[in-house]
Amino acid sequence: MVTRPLIDGFGRRISYVRLSVTDRCDFRCTYCMPMDMEFLPRRDVLTLEELDAVASAFIARGVTRLRLTGGEPLVRKGFIELVNSLSRHIGNGLEELTLTTNGSQLARFAEPLAKAGVRRINVSLDSLDRERFRRITRRGDLVPVLEGIAAAREAGIAIKINMVALKGLNEDEILPMIAWCGELGHDLTFIETMPLGLIEEDRTDRYLPLTEVRARIAAHYSLSPTAERTGGPARYERVTETGQKLGFITPLTHNFCESCNRVRVTATGTLFMCLGQEDRLELRDLLREGGPEALDAALDTAMRLKPRGHDFVIDRTAPAAAVGRHMSMTGG
Repeated sequence: MVTRPLIDGFGRRISYVRLSVTDRCDFRCTYCMPMDMEFLPRRDVLTLEELDAVASAFIARGVTRLRLTGGEPLVRKGFIELVNSLSRHIGNGLEELTLTTNGSQLARFAEPLAKAGVRRINVSLDSLDRERFRRITRRGDLVPVLEGIAAAREAGIAIKINMVALKGLNEDEILPMIAWCGELGHDLTFIETMPLGLIEEDRTDRYLPLTEVRARIAAHYSLSPTAERTGGPARYERVTETGQKLGFITPLTHNFCESCNRVRVTATGTLFMCLGQEDRLELRDLLREGGPEALDAALDTAMRLKPRGHDFVIDRTAPAAAVGRHMSMTGG
C-alpha cells in the first residue's frame, strides 16, 4: 500500500515515469536532432546506481510503469545490468519495466531483456524502405533493425512500432506499415512531429495531422474505438481486419494533457514535469548531497510545480521550437 502517492495540483496521480539513461544515439533522425548534435559530457550523466536510486524513489511513491529511454538506451554501457537491478521491483510495486529503442542494437540484447522481465518494448520505425530509412535516420541501416525486431519477437517480447507521420516523406507508407505490423502481430502507434529542439528542417513542411492519417486509414480498414490504455498518451482503435491496435499520439490536433499521468527524468537527473514546458527540478545534486530523503522531498515539490499541460503549436508564425531541448535530452 502506497501511503503517499504522487498527486499533482490538478488531482492527477503520477504512475508513469520515463527515465533517460543517456542522451546519446547512433541515429540522427531529421525530425529529432541536427546532424552535428553535441552530446553531454559523460561526467554529467547519472551513474547506473544513481539511475536505480531515482527509479526506486518513484516506485516507492506509487509509480507502476517505468520506461527506460534515451537517446538510444541500448548504447549505454551497463544498460542490461541496470535493467537486471530494476527488475527486482517487478511485482513489488512495479507492474511494467519497458523501454523505447530504435532497434539498432536489439538483436544482441533481446534475450537478456526478456530474461530480465521486459515483456513489451516500443521500437521507433518510420519507414520499411531501406533508402528512405537511411534518409530519415541519416546513418541508420534498416536490416539490423528488422533483425532486432525479429529477435525480440522470438524472445517472447511484445513489440509496438512507433511511426512518426512525416508529410511528403513517409505518408505513403502508412497503409503498408499497418499491413506489415498486422502480419507480424505488432501493434502500431502513429505520432505527430513535435516542436522540440532546433533542427535543419522547417517542421511545418513535415507536419502531418493525424486526423488526416486516420481518415486515410478508415478508407481502407474498419476501425473500432477501444478504451484500452497502456499508461501513455496514445488513444487506441482496433483494426477489424487484422485485430491489431492502432495508437494515435496527437499533441497538436488533440491535446491529451487532461489525463497526464507521467513525468520525465533526463540522463543528468533533471526532472521535467511536462514534455512541452520548462518546469524542472535538478535531482542529481539533491541525491548526491541529501540522499533518498532529499530525493523524496523533491518529488513533493515536483507535484506542486507540474503544469496543466503543454502549449505545442506548429505553424509558420510559431517559434521553430516550443522548447529548446531535443527529444534525445528529455527522453523519447
